[in-house]
Amino acid sequence: MKITRRTWMATMASPLAFSQSAAGQPPRLRRKDCFFGLHFDLHPNDRDVALGRDLTDEMADRLLEQVKPDYIQYDCKGHVGYLGYPSAVSTPAANIVKDSLEIWRRATARRGVGLYIHFSGVWDSLAIKQHPEWACVRADGSPDPNATSTYGPYVDQRMLPQLKEAATKYDLDGAWVDGECWAVRPDYSPAAAEAFRKATGMRELPPGPGSRGWQEFLELQREQFRAYLKHYLDELHRFRPGFQVASNWLYTTFVPEKPELPVDFISGDYLGNASISTARLEARYLSAVNQPWDLMAWGFQRAAQSKIGFSHKHAVQLQQEAAVVLAQGGGFQIYYQPTRAGWIDDRHIGVMARVARFCRERQEFSHQTENVPEIGVVFSKTSLYSTSNKLFGGWGALTDPARGWVDALVENHYSVDVIPEWRLEELAASYRLIVLPDWPNAGLRVKDALVRYARAGGSLLIAGAENAELFSADLPVRMKGNAAEQAAFLPGEEVFANVYGLWQEVDPAGAESLLTRYPTYDGARDGTCAATFSKLGSGSVVAIYGPVGAIFAATHAPATRQVVRQAVERVFTPKLRVTAPRTVEVALRRKGRRLLVHLLNFAEMQVAGDFAVTDFIPPVGPVEIRLALDQRPARVTLEPGGRPLAGDWSNGVWSGALGQVALHEIVAFETGS
Repeated sequence: MKITRRTWMATMASPLAFSQSAAGQPPRLRRKDCFFGLHFDLHPNDRDVALGRDLTDEMADRLLEQVKPDYIQYDCKGHVGYLGYPSAVSTPAANIVKDSLEIWRRATARRGVGLYIHFSGVWDSLAIKQHPEWACVRADGSPDPNATSTYGPYVDQRMLPQLKEAATKYDLDGAWVDGECWAVRPDYSPAAAEAFRKATGMRELPPGPGSRGWQEFLELQREQFRAYLKHYLDELHRFRPGFQVASNWLYTTFVPEKPELPVDFISGDYLGNASISTARLEARYLSAVNQPWDLMAWGFQRAAQSKIGFSHKHAVQLQQEAAVVLAQGGGFQIYYQPTRAGWIDDRHIGVMARVARFCRERQEFSHQTENVPEIGVVFSKTSLYSTSNKLFGGWGALTDPARGWVDALVENHYSVDVIPEWRLEELAASYRLIVLPDWPNAGLRVKDALVRYARAGGSLLIAGAENAELFSADLPVRMKGNAAEQAAFLPGEEVFANVYGLWQEVDPAGAESLLTRYPTYDGARDGTCAATFSKLGSGSVVAIYGPVGAIFAATHAPATRQVVRQAVERVFTPKLRVTAPRTVEVALRRKGRRLLVHLLNFAEMQVAGDFAVTDFIPPVGPVEIRLALDQRPARVTLEPGGRPLAGDWSNGVWSGALGQVALHEIVAFETGS
């Protein structure tokens, strides 16, 4: 069955799912029930000469009619700080020819489509230019030209008046607040210094990493950011009940904390080279947070040559990126920039419409699904907060241990989830294998939880020299000297895996030696133990004594992937086993009485600016599936389309095959429970 926005709205069970709308207007979905949207931002500035000039009601109507989004997010204020609409409370951009928000509100209201604004929060360069005392202060005493101080009056004297004005003037459904967690900086302002002295008793602020009180200083700044967020969220919800707000990247891997602030949904925009790899990690993390969420793909990609700028993605590339998000149960949106005059070309509208149809066809089998635990990869807040010297993400290469492990497991056709550190104790027992990536400081709380999990019968895989030391009392091996950065070559099926980095040398002693590493690509001499297998209580532990995750993230070398499979298969037999080319990604999910096997084709995924965009993704196959089921499924179909899929069920295992996967196929099993 082809799912359109209208049929989705018609199936909503309760009118409480909709936001308030004016009399005579169709109801609008609450953001928690939205599935597909579009994001447009321009970051208006003082050099604009024709804002809104080319936007018309007809163009907005045409886009909405063809694409049928659940919501539009349009620009209100970018990082520069100028407002994109005529304002009575703050400085609008120069030369606003037409009020774009007014046009978009008319068009969206007529169709029951939500209207949100893109709005830059902490990052407001104009506010600092006009009020230097509002700036975050750097360690050298100079004002930051972009980041405002969360200790200062900016939020009350500039930000909230702007948001309240826009919300009222345009009957907005909410705001997607940008330039927040990833833009906030350590603040050395007088207010921050006074707060630090009161909290710690230290008279001098730590000048940088390694200084006395540095970690306390960072955590105090994080707490102030949380207070800033709670203040403006509470005020907006009090001022306009039903106004829905997200702070971009809050409660994602950028801020891997338990959600406690009253944001209405979680969202982030993923971009850059290998954006599918980024989306894999982010979508799996968000799937575990238990909050309404979506991810935003950029509709364009930067070229390797910076002077070229960007190239727009074709529909098939965006469909491939969307599939990664859909397979984990999330909502999806695409980011485009109109022309400075507000025009959105029919070519781009056509791409949006094709991507929207692709997503809607899969909505019934993807949106708000639940994971079926197989392998869980631990995402460490402790490691990032204690070793990064930053307040929040993006963390760059610091998340490579987790990203590399997720990618390596995905390429081996395992169904993989990410377990936030704050949910580890709650979720551990449901997983049949837990992987602790090569984080430099996972912390004692994580270690103790994983030891309890293994002793109770769980299968555990730990990686990295630092984790070898952390778990040394629970591994029947002898550590030999200190960990050292060195060359390490592990035999793959055809060539060696080059896993250079920090390795801990061990004597296996009471453990089984599982993998061997060599100082060069010579497997005839000087081999030492690279990994061990041992029992721990009723469970099992595989320990790899080097940085497999971080190295795989950097190279995606097939031999390293093969090494990962060797280690995993020693302690884990998957409930779902897929035999297919490497470029098939698997996710095992559940929705009601349906068990869902998502099969994604990531062939030709974009990984470099020299190959920024693609218009062809070849189908891959064949694909063989074996899924352990307690009883014979009542029906097995290939979705979308409800095509019956033949297979056999015997001895508690269903087996079947597909000839190929084009982009995203879903095998749906109707079960009795």
